[in-house]
Amino acid sequence: MISAAAGLVGFSVVAGVLVTALVTPTLALTSMAANSSIGVFEALPDYLEIGQLTQRNTLYAKKGDEYVPFAEVFKQNRQEVSWDQISPWIKDAVIAGEDRRFYDHGGVDLQGIIRAALSNVATNDIASGASTITMQLIKNVNIQNALHLPTKEEQLKALGDAQAQTLDRKLKEAKLAIGLEKKYTKNQILLAYLNIVGFGGNTYGIESAAQQYLSKSAADVTLVEAASLAAIVQLPNDQNLGDPKLYPANKDRRDFILGNMLDLKMITEAQYTEAVNTPVESYVKITKPTSGCANASAAKTFCDFILKSVKDFEMLGATPEERQANWDRGGYSVYTTIDLDEQAVAEKNLRAQAPPTEKRFNLGASAASIQVGTGRILIMAQNKYFDDTGEGDPLTTTAVNFNTDQAYGGSFGFPVGSTYKIFTTADWLINGHGLGEIVNGSKHDAKYFRADCVGGYVYNPPYSPRNDDSQTVGPVNIIQALAQSINAAFISMAEQLDQCEIASVAKSMGAHRADGQPLLTSPAAILGVNEIAPLSMAAAAATVAGKGMYCTPIAVDKIVDTNGNDLGGQDPHCHQAITPEVAAGVAYAMQAVMNGGLGVASNPHTGVPLAGKTGTTSDSWHTWMLSTSTKTSLAVWVGNIKGHQALRQIQIAGGNAATARHRIARAILYSLTRKYGGGAFPTPPANLLSGVTIAIPDMTGKTPEEAKALLESLGFTYADGGPTAGDGPIGTVAKTDPVAGTKVSKGYQIKVFTSDGTLYVEMPNDLIGQSPSNAKNELLALGFFAGNISINWVLTANPGEYCRVTDTNPPGGSGTSKQAAVTLSVGTDVAGSPPPGCFP
Repeated sequence: MISAAAGLVGFSVVAGVLVTALVTPTLALTSMAANSSIGVFEALPDYLEIGQLTQRNTLYAKKGDEYVPFAEVFKQNRQEVSWDQISPWIKDAVIAGEDRRFYDHGGVDLQGIIRAALSNVATNDIASGASTITMQLIKNVNIQNALHLPTKEEQLKALGDAQAQTLDRKLKEAKLAIGLEKKYTKNQILLAYLNIVGFGGNTYGIESAAQQYLSKSAADVTLVEAASLAAIVQLPNDQNLGDPKLYPANKDRRDFILGNMLDLKMITEAQYTEAVNTPVESYVKITKPTSGCANASAAKTFCDFILKSVKDFEMLGATPEERQANWDRGGYSVYTTIDLDEQAVAEKNLRAQAPPTEKRFNLGASAASIQVGTGRILIMAQNKYFDDTGEGDPLTTTAVNFNTDQAYGGSFGFPVGSTYKIFTTADWLINGHGLGEIVNGSKHDAKYFRADCVGGYVYNPPYSPRNDDSQTVGPVNIIQALAQSINAAFISMAEQLDQCEIASVAKSMGAHRADGQPLLTSPAAILGVNEIAPLSMAAAAATVAGKGMYCTPIAVDKIVDTNGNDLGGQDPHCHQAITPEVAAGVAYAMQAVMNGGLGVASNPHTGVPLAGKTGTTSDSWHTWMLSTSTKTSLAVWVGNIKGHQALRQIQIAGGNAATARHRIARAILYSLTRKYGGGAFPTPPANLLSGVTIAIPDMTGKTPEEAKALLESLGFTYADGGPTAGDGPIGTVAKTDPVAGTKVSKGYQIKVFTSDGTLYVEMPNDLIGQSPSNAKNELLALGFFAGNISINWVLTANPGEYCRVTDTNPPGGSGTSKQAAVTLSVGTDVAGSPPPGCFP
């Protein structure tokens, strides 16, 4: 009884303060409590601004020549509407249910306060009830403002203050309500309330509520529907229309509101009777919210990329926190870079050639395209359907964006295989080499690689990766090496370069690990062990086509705020990664990939010049096709999302899994090049095309030490090939690989073989005067090869020399090789033929 009385006194204080403040603000009160309350009241601000409400953000993209919306995203499902876009039934129903004297009071309903005080005495709930629509608007505005504070701690504190069941909060709301009524009209206040109030879950505002629960606009809502919507605001989570279990509670409140509307003469008796007898389920028609990237009509993964890129949108604020807060408040029209026509082509072909329904292994595929010279993202597609709701089919959907870095989509990237060779090619040219230089394309031992940033790499046993399919190639130029993706050739190149410098060039051109870690600099990186996102590789290819200018990928052309102000878009952030000359050289070599090289299967032959690079990782777990015209670049990846299925060993839709990248790339490139075109790539300067080659000297008979000194003086590297069957003195040079006279590049590893003496022989001195057959037999007995022995018939007038050896080459007593050619001169009296009876 004491607590109940205290509650009544509390409300009496509120009423007294309000009366005093409104009627006699200068009256001297003797009560200390009254004086204290008046002081608090006077210290409060006079009014609260009705600011921008949280609204939907709409994403647009080009389809044909027109921008069309393809996604709506929001923190709160709200669509703000004007006064004329709301049915009069809704306005009447909300007034009847929430504030019967709304148009009569000045923001605070003193009768309501007294009534609430009397009804709440039993519960000692001194702070509930008696809130007018204006006061509820104040509370909702404070809640919304709290949600937009920068830190979680600040949000929680402000939310607590906005919802505290205290006399102090009521006083603040009352004072602000009085001020609000002085600043805004009644209709403005009611409209603001209808646009801000919650209707259960994440649905806010009357328009979103009408669309979600009734599948119609707020302007078309009927009487009974209006009463049902108004019934929700009292207890949004208990009386909404989203669950049939809540229909009885909604109907009870609905019918109460209808009764008030009848009392207030807003409706007739007949209208009341018809409405209360209408079942709730007869008009509820739920429309699932279209918000979120999972519900986008197109480019769902790109939509998710936009959301994760908000922190980068400088036009939305000075700091990442401010940008996110403004985005959450919403109301933006975002005009993006994505080309919905090309996106559709990519998605169609990705899903046809790499079906998301594949059950035997975790098959993934993606495609990313960049506009050369700007960084604008034109395509961001993948085979798996995007769904971040947690309710998607685990087989066909994913919340991971395969095209982006971990921070922008959850992917850790994929090993890029031989596509990384374009960076080694660029560094090769930067260091003064040329595309025409000859390097060792055969599997060989490599023991040392320079890497200044880590102190180098020393291999024992040697590092000797094989070529694809273990082919033996021999000396090749750089264009051939890139076109055929010859691993050993690039290891030869890497032996002459700094591994850290190669990584630096790759980074400058746009390649970086998707997990945010530094690029690996080990020699294995030359063959593509770094895990990089397809979007980054597409940007790197665009760097080559863009005359060496790297542009960070961007997704937004412009953003327009709720007031129609054009805030601008993401400006291109570009830098000169490699010189135009080096870029021209790399593009020249990459064109060979698309014209006769391993990438020819991806070339749609539309007449637009293309440069490219294939990539296949060890055991074909991942495959790539990287390509570019002078206008657009494209990176296609097909591989294992998880697991280690060899793509070359399994068939999927369209053919072998390892060649799916070509079928996908060819279709996308056909469409891209026909739409965006492309011209000829610049011709690289002559020195980058040729380079310097040197003939390997003939070192036969030299000691290994002499051979090593000679080779190193010419810029070659020496490798001991070990002993071989030779005709020179044991331990002297017998042969080289490549053979003497071959022109190769500096740095080429020359393998030197020394003689074991097994082929050395001395020509007999007794062959003169023997018959040809006897001479041959003697030579064969010494180890000469029959096929290397020939007879030269020499005319002579001396019958004693007929059918007899008259001379030998090599001469008798001289040292020679058992493999050497031997000529026996034999006398005859018939020019060019043996004499009669002579059988050689």
